[in-house]
Amino acid sequence: MKIGILGGTFNPIHLAHLRIVEEVQRLYELDRILFIPAAEPPHKDVAGGTPFCHRLAMVEAAIQDYPDFQASDLEFQRSGKSFSVDTLEILRQQDPQGKRYFIIGLDSYREIASWKDYARIFSLSHLVVITRPGVLVSNQLEPLAVAIRDDFCYDKSMGEFQHKSGNRLIFLKETNLDISSTQIREMLANDQSIRHLVPPVVVDYIEEHGLYQKLKGSH
Repeated sequence: MKIGILGGTFNPIHLAHLRIVEEVQRLYELDRILFIPAAEPPHKDVAGGTPFCHRLAMVEAAIQDYPDFQASDLEFQRSGKSFSVDTLEILRQQDPQGKRYFIIGLDSYREIASWKDYARIFSLSHLVVITRPGVLVSNQLEPLAVAIRDDFCYDKSMGEFQHKSGNRLIFLKETNLDISSTQIREMLANDQSIRHLVPPVVVDYIEEHGLYQKLKGSH
């Protein structure tokens, strides 16, 4: 089975998340997409302290009409810091013969050297880096330690770097949906509509549970 994996705080999930994974699924003919909200992000706190249960519920609501999309509470069940390498290892154990496509943003990739045991990630999964329109990545291996760069070779036919494990380092241009969860939280704090940025069911969930209201007055 070929699965795409998108992690993050999903605070809240928005339309760009859905558009990005739809594109990755189409390009690589993935059987399933896993959305895995971070229970305890290792590098930053969840903005506003939005509980995991709400973030997971918003993901579940957003993807309810996508039969190939699945929300996972794996990082909540595991407890402790939500390290990507540990999550990917569990997924490998669950399906040793499966192929995984781990999807991250360019900003995260640029900081990957600060991640726990990040060199092992390339052995566990293809890495799909989503870049922004107009952003040129001249040296794709630059964020990696020099010793780790030797684990890659450039495949001219694919136009991609291949890891010694056979997994690939893939760079994809993002859609023109320039949306961020930070932007959405700020708009909510300022009583602005977010109806064209997140699925309607997520808007309804946020309103029903009064999420992000406590941010008002903080800007």
